[in-house]
Amino acid sequence: MPQDIAPPEACHSMTELRAAIDALDARLVAMLALRQTYIERAAILKSDRGTVRDTPRVEQVIQNVVAEASRKGLSPVIAEAVWRSLIEASIAHEYKAFDAKAE
Repeated sequence: MPQDIAPPEACHSMTELRAAIDALDARLVAMLALRQTYIERAAILKSDRGTVRDTPRVEQVIQNVVAEASRKGLSPVIAEAVWRSLIEASIAHEYKAFDAKAE
C-alpha cells in the first residue's frame, strides 16, 4: 500500500475510506493516461490499419492480467472485465489515432 494512502483496516469512517479510494483512483487515472500514450505510439508505429486489432495479443494481455490479478489478490473476474473494456476502448482510440495520422 502506498505510504500516503491509508490501508483499508486503518479507515475508521466512510469519509476516510472514500478519501483513500479517491487517492487510488487518481493514481489509476495517471497510469491509464500513460498507457494511452503507448496506444497512441502504437498507432504511429503501425503501417497497416488492419493490424490495430490484434486478437491474439488481446488474449495474451488478458491472460497476463488475470494471472497478475490472482497473484495480487484481485478477483480474476473483475480483472478480466475491466481489461476487456479497457482494451476495447484502447483499440477504438488507436483507430482514431491511426486515421488521424493519415490526414
